[in-house]
Amino acid sequence: MGKSRIVRTVAVSFAIVSALSLLGCKGKKTTSSKPVLKVGMECAYAPFNWTQTSDKTPDGTPAVPIFKEKYYAYGYDVAVAKMLADHLGMDLEIHKSEWSSIGISMDVGDYDCIIAGMGRTAERELAYSFTSPYYYRDNCIVVKAGGPYESVKGLSDMAGKGVRVTTQLGTGWIPLLDQISGAVKTGNYETTSECFMAVSNDVSDVAIVDLPTAQSAMMTNKGLKIIQLDKKDGFVGDGPMVNVCIATRKTDTALRDKLQKAMDELGWNDKAKMDALMEKAITQQPAAN
Repeated sequence: MGKSRIVRTVAVSFAIVSALSLLGCKGKKTTSSKPVLKVGMECAYAPFNWTQTSDKTPDGTPAVPIFKEKYYAYGYDVAVAKMLADHLGMDLEIHKSEWSSIGISMDVGDYDCIIAGMGRTAERELAYSFTSPYYYRDNCIVVKAGGPYESVKGLSDMAGKGVRVTTQLGTGWIPLLDQISGAVKTGNYETTSECFMAVSNDVSDVAIVDLPTAQSAMMTNKGLKIIQLDKKDGFVGDGPMVNVCIATRKTDTALRDKLQKAMDELGWNDKAKMDALMEKAITQQPAAN
């Protein structure tokens, strides 16, 4: 083979290798061309959402990677978010946020909506746009089993007794603390887990939370007791916290309407469907296994 032919052969080979390398790079590209639904949540509010190390739940359901973390998220909120993203032909991206800053982080653009067990209150409606409820929950109180308040049935049973009360920061449960006459506020906490710990450690007597979260906590806090107050002697004005809705930025009504349309098309206004998914979520959380 002549020298010039060798040079031409090497040049052609190099060109082919370069082209294959470029194609190979494109073939290894893992980012999707689909639009992304960026969702903010605590990833610490079981059974609505939680953090886990495995990429699957005990029944084999895929968990969703948490953005820029090595952990995964699952729970009722994640299941709903995945259902909506799939219906809309979007990829799902879960962003972990502290509850106290969850709205601020959305406003600055870290994510586009909040699916995090958020109750739709009049105060929040001033700041965000909301879908219709994707879950309906009951509120309750949690007390220490065997303690002085394990037999209460209503607010009147606690009136004037100096009951020490707590709840989660930044929630619609805070105004309810004042409805326990003579109650002593022991301070509120960033997470519901800390509220339950306060009751377990006798720092507080009563924690006001929602029923699914309390039921979830009972799996690892056997010394606590859930009490659903008599409706005739219970909290007044706690209705907004019953309605759990998706929040978007106030001006982002386009995304809100898009999510609402998907919920309507999926028939996600059926309480029986919601309750069935919540029951499943409770059995899949790490504390339940």
